[in-house]
Amino acid sequence: MRDGLKPELIERVLGAKPKYTLPELEEKFPPRDLPAGAFVTRFAPSPTGFMHIGGLYQVLINSKLAQQTNGVFMLRIEDTDTKREVKDAVQIIIDSLKSFGLSYNNDEKYGPYYQSQRKDIYHSVAADLLARGLAYPCFLTAADMERIRAEQSAAGFPTGIYGEFARDRDLTESEIIAHLDNGEVPSIRLYSNGNPERRIFCKDAVRGSIGFPENNEDLVLIKSNDGLPTYHFAHLCDDHFMRTTHVVRGAEWLSSLPLHYQLFQMMGWTPPMYIHTSTLDTIDKDTGKQRKLSKRHDPESNVANLLADGWPVMAVLEYLFNIIASGYEEAKLKGAVKSIWDYEFRPKKIPMSGALFDMKKLEWWAKENIAQMSVDELVANVVAWAQKYADSMRKEQISDLQYLRNVLSIERDNPKRIRKDFITWRQTLSEVEYFWDKFFVPNREYEFNADVLNAFLSTFNIADDKDTWWNKIVEIANRFGIKNGDVAMNLRVALTGRTNTPDLYSIMQVMGKDRVIERVQGAIK
Repeated sequence: MRDGLKPELIERVLGAKPKYTLPELEEKFPPRDLPAGAFVTRFAPSPTGFMHIGGLYQVLINSKLAQQTNGVFMLRIEDTDTKREVKDAVQIIIDSLKSFGLSYNNDEKYGPYYQSQRKDIYHSVAADLLARGLAYPCFLTAADMERIRAEQSAAGFPTGIYGEFARDRDLTESEIIAHLDNGEVPSIRLYSNGNPERRIFCKDAVRGSIGFPENNEDLVLIKSNDGLPTYHFAHLCDDHFMRTTHVVRGAEWLSSLPLHYQLFQMMGWTPPMYIHTSTLDTIDKDTGKQRKLSKRHDPESNVANLLADGWPVMAVLEYLFNIIASGYEEAKLKGAVKSIWDYEFRPKKIPMSGALFDMKKLEWWAKENIAQMSVDELVANVVAWAQKYADSMRKEQISDLQYLRNVLSIERDNPKRIRKDFITWRQTLSEVEYFWDKFFVPNREYEFNADVLNAFLSTFNIADDKDTWWNKIVEIANRFGIKNGDVAMNLRVALTGRTNTPDLYSIMQVMGKDRVIERVQGAIK
């Protein structure tokens, strides 16, 4: 057993006396009072940019696991990498979760929830490791480490600070004091006893038990430049004292699992259950091959873009949830569940390999989602989107709410045959824009039959019921020896500029007498 540092030296190494002892931390952050089997999960992003769809995917898993077990879902901000931090990124994360109705419960008792504000906790745990000889102060400079890596690469060794390359791991007390007296500020490194020739077995809820070589690298726990922890050490302290039971993170963190198990074992703490999710992939347009969604090349990877385009938030969540739990779509179609919150899933079912984020499939979920809305819900969503994202010209479509409601009510009175041509709120307004004169584009290519249109105008009465209106169409068709559909198509194109629209009679009723006459006369001219 290696001797640790004395309290007065630990205080000098850390720059201050530790605020807590480990028993005091255990008392300050006690086990949560929750039902048996409750999951405590967290989303722990770094504020380094926009909210990625992969982040939303993980939030949904975390939120659902907590919801279905009567547990707790937290939001923790991992803001210790100050060089990469982006202004307003935290607010973007918070706003994104709010937009999708994904709430978190940050109980003050287990906070603060910004890692930059938890320095006292990290230093107190580091003090314990230093006292037990399981960590040490390291005075290697950036230049020193660069030289070591170069030597390792030249000799064909793995790069890193370990074994014989860990110059400071066995400094004497007097040597440490000499460095400190010289004004040098150390980092705190793990004193690893791992042997890569031995294997450590770690459990993943999706993949089961996985064997890894033991970690032998003396990784940095506390950085020298700002005294803040590295991801690995913060993860250890935060997930223990926040009493996290399940950690959901990307598969790229699998290689860190043996290190994290090692840290928990050194502290005598029980590690959480890990759930390493697959990446969200797309089909590359150039190569035709499946690849990870890219922040740089794929606009749909940015949650803000999905919101700005007006994708229904529940459709996005349902689509992502069906990737997580492949049986959800069938259960929803059969009416066994009403929403994702009614469907219970097991972590074991989460896909292990890259899950395809298919925009066409998202469109299907969006159409289904909008089709199930009441007219009032539909109008409210369109208006809310337009108020936030639409330009001033497009906002004119929401200036008369009753007219907009009448437009969006067309073909929504029969539950068995509700139209399914609306996908996003932006596209919805574009789809019905011909109802507004400012957006109406007359069809210059269609060959109108002026005699047919004149005959229509001569008998047109906006007060006609649908049967009377149709009988007049049939009479015109018989008079000119053409099909009923030809008469209707002349009217359809004259009124909308399009050859494919919802019910023509309903369109005329919403447009009203004057607009119908004006457009038909315009087509005749």
